[in-house]
Amino acid sequence: MGTGPRRTLVPLDKKTLIDSVKKTGKLIIVSEDCRTGGIGAEICAVVLEEAFDYLDAPIKRVCTLDVPLPFSPPLEDYAVPNEKDIIDAVKGLMSW
Repeated sequence: MGTGPRRTLVPLDKKTLIDSVKKTGKLIIVSEDCRTGGIGAEICAVVLEEAFDYLDAPIKRVCTLDVPLPFSPPLEDYAVPNEKDIIDAVKGLMSW
């Protein structure tokens, strides 16, 4: 394994996550994991349990569709979140 940064649920840096929600009042979770049962769902649960009162808007999750990941590049492009999906989520939260 390399020595670069690692992203993991265990240990999850809850303090940084909660401090960010306290500061902004909003949360967008972007993940290439599936929406149901993915890392985004776990992060969402942590924030709802520990920082709900600080949220000014619903949590937005931008995730891969709940489908088996397609082999076809055009179908994969459709299923996996992209830049437009992220921009749309940000714009949606800006209106709150």
